Order: sequence, then structure tokens, then C-alpha cells
Amino acid sequence: MPIMPDTWIREMATTKGMIEPFTEAQKREGVISYGLSSYGYDARVADEFKIFTNVDNAIVDPKQFDATSFVDRKTDVCIIPPNSFALARTVEYFRIPRDVLVICLGKSTYARCGLIVNVTPLEPEWEGHVTLEISNTTPLPAKVYANEGLCQFLFLKGEGTCEVSYADRAGKYMRQRGVTLPRL
Repeated sequence: MPIMPDTWIREMATTKGMIEPFTEAQKREGVISYGLSSYGYDARVADEFKIFTNVDNAIVDPKQFDATSFVDRKTDVCIIPPNSFALARTVEYFRIPRDVLVICLGKSTYARCGLIVNVTPLEPEWEGHVTLEISNTTPLPAKVYANEGLCQFLFLKGEGTCEVSYADRAGKYMRQRGVTLPRL
């Protein structure tokens, strides 16, 4: 399962709409970098955040998720409380080819500040904005900057085409827009 280079990512983004909007070169002047890299794509976090709060003593249950566990913010800088997390989404909309699996890793700038990004793999033929989970593992409040880089996506091409794709099984997070909460 080879990792795909910048030339392939550029071609798929510009001719197949795999990443929209697509930034063809790394942007880094005065911002946390984003855009095309050697073997991946550094995505930006949008300005929509759902910040975890325990004001109502809610219990986190993935089968019966209580949306009151979050406060919504539309902001250029999100402050994540100590030992807490926020949900956000990518600026970019992704369309994954049928023979590709995408994994995501957090950017080192945030990791060195104790902020961890978690995203499940983007499966073959999935499309949408990617919901991002940002954990603040520190005992201090932490800033996340909207419209700047947060994580890097790596594109792995399978030896062959899968028998059943995410689209074939009508996955529950298909074509999501905005920050999407857990669904059963």
C-alpha cells in the first residue's frame, strides 16, 4: 500500500476535486502551515468549534450523545479548556477515490503544545468535511487558530480496488458538512 506523492495529490485535487479548496504549495508565512507537502496535505481547521463543557453534568455516551455537552463557537481563535477537547472541521471538503485510504496525523506545532488531533481513517469513496477532535492534554487553556494548519492527511493507495466502499454501504457520515456529532 504505497503512500502517494505530491504530484498524485495535486493531480487528483485539480482534476477530480479530491480536495476543495486546494492549496498547491505550503503556506507558512505567519501561520501554522497548510497546503500540499511532499507526501501529504496539511488541512486547515475551520472557524466552527464545539467545545466540551460539563455545565449540565452530562454523561458522554456515543449511543445517546447529548449535544448539550458542547458550547458552539464561531471564532478565529478557539480556547480549549485544560484537560478537555473540542470538535471542529476542516476548511477543505474531501472526496476519497475508491482505491485509497486516508489517515490523519496532528501537526507537530500543536503536538509540542500538548494538543492532540484524532481523526478516524477516511475510507474509500467517503466524502465530506472532516470532523476533527482536538484534545488539550495540558493543565492550561490552549489556543487553536482557525484557517491555519492543524493536521496532515496521508493518502495510501491499495493494491487493488475494494469490493465494498463507504459509499456502497451508505455510511452514516457520508457527505457531512460542518462539525458532525456522533451518530448511531
